[in-house]
Amino acid sequence: MTNASVKILIVDDEPPIRKLLRVGLSTQGYAISEAPAAKPAMLMVRAEKPDLILLDLGLPDMGGHDLLAAWRREGLHVPVIILSSRTDEAGIVKALELGADDYVTKPFGMNELAARIRNALRHRLQQQGEKPVFQTGELSVDLVKRIVRLGSQEVKLSPKEYDILRVLVQHAGKVLTHRFLLEHIWGGSADVQYLRVYVRQLRQKIEKTPDEPQYITTETGVGYRLREPD
Repeated sequence: MTNASVKILIVDDEPPIRKLLRVGLSTQGYAISEAPAAKPAMLMVRAEKPDLILLDLGLPDMGGHDLLAAWRREGLHVPVIILSSRTDEAGIVKALELGADDYVTKPFGMNELAARIRNALRHRLQQQGEKPVFQTGELSVDLVKRIVRLGSQEVKLSPKEYDILRVLVQHAGKVLTHRFLLEHIWGGSADVQYLRVYVRQLRQKIEKTPDEPQYITTETGVGYRLREPD
């Protein structure tokens, strides 16, 4: 899929932001459409079927969280990246748990946003045609044989460590909230401290410098993100 064939819908009530995004993303070859509020955005989604949505949370006619929840209830599975001036972790976590694929806080750099867009699109393609062997840098995970390697060296993981890595691999490039991981690994019954302990142990085994991880990075107060595949 080339950039020219990717349609991005910008949902934001601030004209300067829409212009910035339109100009910046158009120069990268994306096809851009815009909506200043939730109601026209809902109509445009049905009519234009965008490949990705950039969604502001502070819309004038409906909260961005409510709009996102409505889209996911309707079965809209296209990637949604949240654009928000809010820095409160609760709002970010709520958006992710409602089905957002990523978030970028305002002000943002166009290069950062473009990278997040590529990651979200790549993640969706990966879900549609998941490969049995995941590779990023020197880290490889064989999801069929359950073998983890760092370079040519096999890494021995405990069952819980492997389960955490497997879920991260399945959503590589996407930030996963603490609650999402707790529900998928422990059925939601464990405390977040258990997750932190296992992630720390996992980093000790797959990171060259565990205190400066290059594979499993922390989204402070939100969750974790595994580096996207090569």
